[in-house]
Order: sequence, then C-alpha cells, then structure tokens
Amino acid sequence: MKATLTEENYLKALFHLVDQENKVTINELSKFLNVKMPSVNNMMKKFAEKEWVIYETYKPLRVTEAGKREAALVVRKHRLTEMFLVKKMNFGWENVHEIAEQLEHVHSPIFFDKMDEILDYPKLDPHGEPIPDKDGNIIAQNLHKLSSCNEGETVTFASVTLSDDAFLNYLNDRKLLLNTKIKVTKIEEFDKSVTIEISGKKEILSKKATEKILVKR
Repeated sequence: MKATLTEENYLKALFHLVDQENKVTINELSKFLNVKMPSVNNMMKKFAEKEWVIYETYKPLRVTEAGKREAALVVRKHRLTEMFLVKKMNFGWENVHEIAEQLEHVHSPIFFDKMDEILDYPKLDPHGEPIPDKDGNIIAQNLHKLSSCNEGETVTFASVTLSDDAFLNYLNDRKLLLNTKIKVTKIEEFDKSVTIEISGKKEILSKKATEKILVKR
C-alpha cells in the first residue's frame, strides 16, 4: 500500500533527523514538522505496524531498514525533481524546493526512473546533496562545515545544509556557487565571521552562513 502524502512528509522528516544509531525522538519529529506530540505518537504507532520504526513508550524511535529505504525513496523523488528543474527547465537552485515539495508525492516510480535516465543518473542534487538510488542507497560524502576550516586553507564548495530561498540568494549575490574554490583568508576572533577569497575577489561571510556551507578539503 502506497504511503499517503502525510506519511511521506513524516518519512522525509525521519530521513533528515535520524542519528547514526538510526534513532530519533518523538519530540524532535514534533518540532521539525511543527505537529503536536499526540499526532506524532499516533503516526509512529502506524509506522510501527508497517515495520518502518520500532516504537516503545518513553524511548527514542528506532528506524528500521525498511523505514530508512521508504524515507530515502521519498527524498529521491524530491532531489531528482530539483535536479530536473535546474538542468532541463533552467530554474535557479533557489526556486526549486517548493515545486519539488509538491511533485515528490507523485506515486509513479517509472516517472522518476525516466527523469533519472534523462538526467543521466546524477549522484547529487542542485544543492550538492546525494540522490538516493532506486534501492534507497546513498553515496557517502566526507564534507566539513566551512566554519571548521582554518586560515590559509583552500577548499571546494560542495553542498549546503539549508536550501532556503533567502540563504541561496545570499550565496547568489556573492557569486558563491557549487564547486567554487574558496580560500579562507581571515577568521575574526570576535564573531567568527570569515573572510574568503573566490576568483580573486574577497567576501565576508557570517558565522551563521559558514555553518551552512559544506566543503571538500
């Protein structure tokens, strides 16, 4: 039986919140989805019946392998759609999230498989995040926050942790796009803002921004 729209939103939340031990709390889900705790509890009992999670009162949820796969397949639809909108329809990376939020609920694997084929099976979405394959597998990325880099270090902009329009436009205004080489020239002791050099031009980024930029060393 296909997951409902609401169930898919919960699955996607599990994907984003689950820790390395495949655990997540009801409270974390409640805050992430802005849904009241009793509603989350009820949904997780349904997920337990579907064997997507292991539910025990007063304990963190444990997401099963089946649950992780279902969650990854929802994310696959979202990220493939974003990539299609950017590569084939010329949308900016700041304009695709809301559209993908709607299209990710289409229940047609062949539709997304064809999209994947047309795009030549991309591994990453327009924001540098990995696209799960048809089995829900994801490539591992060894990325670091720009805020963790040292003065004098040169790194490559690989991904963002936030695909919010305002943040992406903030990056656009500074011509800071994926695969750009970034040299960290100065870190302010007072507020940890960072002066970077890209293509011979200097920019100052706030600590809030450098926390959301992921780089490859």
